[in-house]
Amino acid sequence: MSKIKEKSTNNQNRKFLSNCDMTYAVEVIGGRWKILILVNLASGPLRYSELKRKIEKVTERMLTLQLREMESDGIVKRTVFAEVPPRVEYEITPIGEKLVPICLQLSDWGTLHRETTKNSL
Repeated sequence: MSKIKEKSTNNQNRKFLSNCDMTYAVEVIGGRWKILILVNLASGPLRYSELKRKIEKVTERMLTLQLREMESDGIVKRTVFAEVPPRVEYEITPIGEKLVPICLQLSDWGTLHRETTKNSL
């Protein structure tokens, strides 16, 4: 594998974008299922199977990967209860709760954009 050139435009752009707060935020919530997971957890903690049922098209592997990423980013909290059989719940953290209104606004914008572009074609 080749080494990345320090002065290359691609490397300079990568450094610039990594310092941009907007790009950082998009990277944190980016992913096909993260916004849906977040909005579904907004009503309260859910077990994995409940979340899977609510987002029926997501695969188990992808749901697990997205939840792990969201947990490592501090958006979702995973709680394991010492029971037999073990019970695991996922809930939004306080910083994750601040994203919910933004996600709902994105949904509203998506509806508006879809209707606008559909009518103009």
